[in-house]
Amino acid sequence: MPSTADDWSSRHSVLTNARRAAALVNALTVDRPDPDEVTKILYAYGESGTIDLTARDLTEMRAAAARLREVFAATDADGAATALNRLLREHTGPLRLTSHDGGSPWHPHVDHDDAPWGAWLLASSCLALTVLVWDRQRPPGRICASPSCPDVFINQGSGPDRRYCSRRCATRERVAAHRRQQS
Repeated sequence: MPSTADDWSSRHSVLTNARRAAALVNALTVDRPDPDEVTKILYAYGESGTIDLTARDLTEMRAAAARLREVFAATDADGAATALNRLLREHTGPLRLTSHDGGSPWHPHVDHDDAPWGAWLLASSCLALTVLVWDRQRPPGRICASPSCPDVFINQGSGPDRRYCSRRCATRERVAAHRRQQS
């Protein structure tokens, strides 16, 4: 059956939110996250208004990112679902619909409208990643297979699962393997 515009819009939103989660996990799980980089990611993925992240916000977001990384480390749908179920049970509220007082289309939330950044990141990311596991029956993403890259990424599409976060990492590993064979 062809997708309707609403179906595409909701899938696009879930995928966008999942990609935002991966980008934030990558930006926040470094030794010293750059608040400007985190803010740029938030704006790039649709946040609006003034974003003024405090040191406490970054600390809470880093803790949320570390927990979300467990979902990306799952090697199968069961592992991803187990990690997500635990996060949903321990860190989110009941599922509800909100339009932010008419400021946006109706959409699901599992956090409060005034939740701090860390709680928001964990709840909104869990919701998007949960929908991807449900829809695809496989982990929503993974950690890059390159030993020199700690990044996570969303594994999308109907083809074979990707192993690397980017072509750059894949090429670097392919070249390294070729050089090892030549030695």
